[in-house]
Amino acid sequence: MPPDHTERRVVVTGPPRRTGRTSSSYYRPRTEIDEQTTLGHTYVRSLMRTQLRAALTVFAVLGLLVGPLPLLFAAMPAARRLEWTVLGFGLYAPLVLLARWYVRRAERNERDFIRLVEDR
Repeated sequence: MPPDHTERRVVVTGPPRRTGRTSSSYYRPRTEIDEQTTLGHTYVRSLMRTQLRAALTVFAVLGLLVGPLPLLFAAMPAARRLEWTVLGFGLYAPLVLLARWYVRRAERNERDFIRLVEDR
């Protein structure tokens, strides 16, 4: 009877031949934001800064638009109807356009932020 030939399994340990992507080997901004790391904080601070810049721009334009009106009305004391006409009709369209610009700008900032976070 021939000797029993059983195959032996050999376990080889060593560095892997293929290196797959591990969580630390590629960049994930969303994880950085969720884990509130310094980089994630920088991303959120950047978004907040752009939103604040848009809000301050709107506030400045609003101040330049509405600020001089009391001086204008004081220069013409007898024109009460003109005051209400300017306030009612003259400011309505610019205020609506300014609000529309602000909303579109804020949405665009958020879209850019989402694109930055999810693209990589």
